[in-house]
Amino acid sequence: MKPLTLKDVAERAGVSPKTVSRVINGEAYVRPEVRAAVQRVVDELGYRPNAFARELSSSRSFLLGLYFDDPASAYAADLQRGALARCRTLGYHLVVEQVTRDQPDWLAQCEASLRAMRLGGAILTPPLCDWPELLDLFARIGVAVVRISPGDFPDRAIAVDMDECGAARELTEALIALGHRDIGFIQGDPEHHAAARRLEGFEAAMAAAGLPARPERTLQGDFTFRAGLAAGEQLLTGADRPSAIFAANDEMALGVLVAAMRNGIAVPDQLSIAGFDDAAIARMAWPPLSTVHQPHVEMAAAAVELLTRASGGDRPAEGTLRRLPHRLTLRDSTGPAA
Repeated sequence: MKPLTLKDVAERAGVSPKTVSRVINGEAYVRPEVRAAVQRVVDELGYRPNAFARELSSSRSFLLGLYFDDPASAYAADLQRGALARCRTLGYHLVVEQVTRDQPDWLAQCEASLRAMRLGGAILTPPLCDWPELLDLFARIGVAVVRISPGDFPDRAIAVDMDECGAARELTEALIALGHRDIGFIQGDPEHHAAARRLEGFEAAMAAAGLPARPERTLQGDFTFRAGLAAGEQLLTGADRPSAIFAANDEMALGVLVAAMRNGIAVPDQLSIAGFDDAAIARMAWPPLSTVHQPHVEMAAAAVELLTRASGGDRPAEGTLRRLPHRLTLRDSTGPAA
């Protein structure tokens, strides 16, 4: 079969090849209705532009970077899926980079790597998106940045997020509506601003219901299975235990689920467990975890779209925020209070 060309897309959409090129490259000066029509044809035909050929014929880079501190997490996997899919549609390539502050020369290493790659843009995930020295580095080199769920410096760069506090409050309210009055909470990594927002939502719902958020029921975690298991053992040992536990992400909630099994506590008959994120493990666990569906895939896709616009000359203003909706997902790990 003959490969699809830019001209094929132009003929089907009834526009010039130059207009198709502008739409694919995210450039300005294309009317919204024309842009939508061209994108519809691109999607229908499954057209994929050759990113390397485009780089040779222009001064732009069609390589985007996706930066994590832990690219192996379930959260990172969902973001990678969303970013990869949107990059393929737009004719970009994606490289995944890990950045940690474990070494004293971490910033110099990051700069050397960044200069060598010649990125067309970068997506920074938590907690990297709130490191001022990293933001300064990208700005100094001139690489456009989109931040996912930032907590600090709202006027720096472009951002995509969801209502972390509101979502945590909704899930806590759902537990209260099931009759739970004694609810434990396991916090996330304090380096992530989302952890503080989720705790804030939990405490707001408890206060609105006139329920005490007992300090001994709120334990520190770090978003890992190991932390959830340890906190679960602490909360579930002895006769005085909560009737429900809300962990600030699904990996910790899975740890609580294992702790309950170890202690012979039936879920949800004797204990309700809820998480946050709706990662794949939430659906594979038994019983499946009640959680908040965070639109990770959609957030990453939106970040790619914003980056391609920025590199194509249609740059959104600094401080632009695109907020995506979340969804409460109640499954079999929660039930009425005993």
